[in-house]
Amino acid sequence: MKHVFRLLAGAVVFAAFGGAALAQKQYGPGVSDTEIKVGQTAPLSGPASAYGQLSRAEAAYFKTLNDKGGINGRKITLITLDDGYSPAKAVEGVRQLVEGDNVALIFNVLGTPINTAVRPYLNRRQVPQLFIAAGSISFADPAKFHWTIGWQPNLLDEARFYAQHALKTKPDGKIGVLYQDDDFGKEMVAGLKAGLGDKAAKMIVSEQSFMATDPTIESQVIALRGAGVDTLFLFTYAKQAAQAIRKLDDLQWKPQTYLHLGAASVGATFKPAGLEASAGVMTAGFMKDPNDPKWADDPDIKVWTEWMKANMPGADLSDTLNLAGYAYAMTLEQVLRQAGNNLTRENIMKQAASLKDFRIPVLLPGSLINTSATDYKVIETVRLQRFNGKSWDFVD
Repeated sequence: MKHVFRLLAGAVVFAAFGGAALAQKQYGPGVSDTEIKVGQTAPLSGPASAYGQLSRAEAAYFKTLNDKGGINGRKITLITLDDGYSPAKAVEGVRQLVEGDNVALIFNVLGTPINTAVRPYLNRRQVPQLFIAAGSISFADPAKFHWTIGWQPNLLDEARFYAQHALKTKPDGKIGVLYQDDDFGKEMVAGLKAGLGDKAAKMIVSEQSFMATDPTIESQVIALRGAGVDTLFLFTYAKQAAQAIRKLDDLQWKPQTYLHLGAASVGATFKPAGLEASAGVMTAGFMKDPNDPKWADDPDIKVWTEWMKANMPGADLSDTLNLAGYAYAMTLEQVLRQAGNNLTRENIMKQAASLKDFRIPVLLPGSLINTSATDYKVIETVRLQRFNGKSWDFVD
């Protein structure tokens, strides 16, 4: 894939061209005989910069696809602008992508507050906002936001899932919550309280918040320990999750700990925190972990590992953000293949809501994607798993 660097602050443009014309075409913006333009903003800098790896993996996937001739003869041009994990920058970037770059769709933007900020504009302009890297239940609401669809398990259900396990294993536990003070963190807290039901008021003894731009969360962790917490929920992204786990280890404090699935990366979170210090942390798993011995002989993980070595040499195989980016890109590929030669924005959105028993090989066994005009939930199969210092063990 040819890389073009545009003279825009924080902008990176990945471009690829080529392909052959096909008959009976219906095109919308961003589509030609040889090209489909896809836009995204990503945190290539700023407090969530670890998640920029998603975009790098997606660019590599589309380059591989383009090298094989693209999708129905058209190659993917992925244009990625740096939003620094700032809603204001994301709004500016998305407007540039739609009005300046004339992209067909916006793909895999990270973060609940970021996607919430750009969603009104995209829905007003009737631009597909596809497979975003955020779990708010509001991103699975086709009645209100027809042009927006999420991908990962939603935050409310994820937090309820943890609450059910906590009630079963520590029914008299003292719960503490560390959460990001935005729509993402607040929605997870709401899901936790809903899952705990009438026990929430008694069981939750401390709620500590932080801003994404805060340099540290150490004082919040100390406050949670001081409150006598024995069951801890980390509703954070990777940077703060690593800081919290490292501080727990410094304090020699081992509460039963649940971590938001979006931060449960060996490479992005546990290595910076310390693998030994991270042992015991639980999360809702929905993908095969390529570092886990249980998947060592899995043919799909072997395919991914070889793909990584060939297309992302030097990238950290333990960073599951690379695996996630691969899976996100594969989902978009399926939608565009289904769209065939009808590549209007309307039909692209229709196909995103018409996935039938679609299987992404790196998801857990039994996980199939089914969407419809009234059901925008994409990934719904999860299992609780615990990190053992090297890999994940399923928790019964």
